[in-house]
Amino acid sequence: MNNTPVWDTGLISKYNLSGPRYTSYPTAVQFSEDFDQKHYQSSAWHSSATDKPLSLYFHIPFCQHVCYYCACNKIVTRNTDQAETYLKYLFKEIELQAELYNAKQEVQQLHLGGGTPTFLNEQQISALINKVSEHFTLSHGNDIDYSIELDPREVDWPMMATLRDSGFTRISIGVQDLDPVVQKAVNRLQTEEQIQSVLDAAHAMAFKSVHMDLIYGLPHQTLNGFMTTINKIITMQPDRVSLFNYAHLPHRFMPQRRISEADLPDASVKLQILQQATRKLLDSGYVYIGMDHFALPDDELAIAQEEGTLHRNFQGYTTHSQCDLVGMGVSSISKVGKTYAQNHTDMAEYQSAIDENRLPLHRGLKMTKDDQIRQSVINELICHFRLEPAMIEQQYGIDFPTYFLSELINLKPLEQDGLVSVTPEVLEVTPAGKLLIRNICMVFDRYFQQQNNVKHFSKVI
Repeated sequence: MNNTPVWDTGLISKYNLSGPRYTSYPTAVQFSEDFDQKHYQSSAWHSSATDKPLSLYFHIPFCQHVCYYCACNKIVTRNTDQAETYLKYLFKEIELQAELYNAKQEVQQLHLGGGTPTFLNEQQISALINKVSEHFTLSHGNDIDYSIELDPREVDWPMMATLRDSGFTRISIGVQDLDPVVQKAVNRLQTEEQIQSVLDAAHAMAFKSVHMDLIYGLPHQTLNGFMTTINKIITMQPDRVSLFNYAHLPHRFMPQRRISEADLPDASVKLQILQQATRKLLDSGYVYIGMDHFALPDDELAIAQEEGTLHRNFQGYTTHSQCDLVGMGVSSISKVGKTYAQNHTDMAEYQSAIDENRLPLHRGLKMTKDDQIRQSVINELICHFRLEPAMIEQQYGIDFPTYFLSELINLKPLEQDGLVSVTPEVLEVTPAGKLLIRNICMVFDRYFQQQNNVKHFSKVI
């Protein structure tokens, strides 16, 4: 499969609107506080009855430093005692969640996100994984994906050894930019040597995969400066690279108020950065996975896309589409069966629920049949850039042209602009449409079309 996108400046400028990233459908904007926890429990029991494999996510909200660009749920502190208190509650939540599942359900995927998970020390990380293994069945198969987000400023070789011994197979490093001027502007000063040390440890200890995050659109970024970063990253050869667009939403995320809009690169510079960075990654042997993700050809993501098994969830692109996702920790989100459920985002409310021996669920959504149909359509498009209507018709018992009559009409302008090709047999995203896949998915997003809540979302480019 050749997924190489084609850059068309005119089309990108025309379609550079705000829209969802589709780590879920419906998106979290649709979650309701009226959600009945019984829906989640019922979905969990059904998952248990069918022995579905599991993906576990643990949110570690602490950071020692505030990065001004960050939009994550976090607590900035140097008081490590807070982590010990938090783990006591997280351990109790693990016990509460485990009661809903059974020992036959193997955990094939596990992820620690944040915040900064390596705010925890070696003993705390070991204790967390031991606690998980007491209550869930951790798989030891070759296809497991146990990953953790790292801050290279806080990780040494002994910590890397602890992670590997605890079963982690993949690390994700937040690089963002290697330019010291940009780093200072966003309060994230880190050296190339610190990053390289983590890479060296990962290779020496046989981690299966290394992922690096980069962000374009940060203050003081220039085309030449960012291309210097890209060239250095390519030399480091991470297995996966994410190239995220910085979404400046200071009305929603307080740390971003420390960034002056006058220091941000304008739209034309951002487009140049994305165009040149994309071209350089592709010319250097990386495969375009979709949206903002690239991978080496022998990486599991590239292989899954080639085989048609790629999926997308709150952790981004994933190879474990068959898993139910159980999120634990403050603000984390679960997707079990036809149900989404999110924990309290407020720490006091999260702890209060657990003190009362309750799951700390705050809001959620039970999917309708229409939600399920549209989720399948969007997942196929965003992961594989093509959709066979007959597959959807067979799976859900609908007539695709009738069910999606208005969507196919709304798709016509995108077809005329050369973003998609539509026949009765297949809807195929063209090379020019691949960078604008979010726009194509938006056509099939009933909630976005009805409400158009653009203020909640970032620009697609």
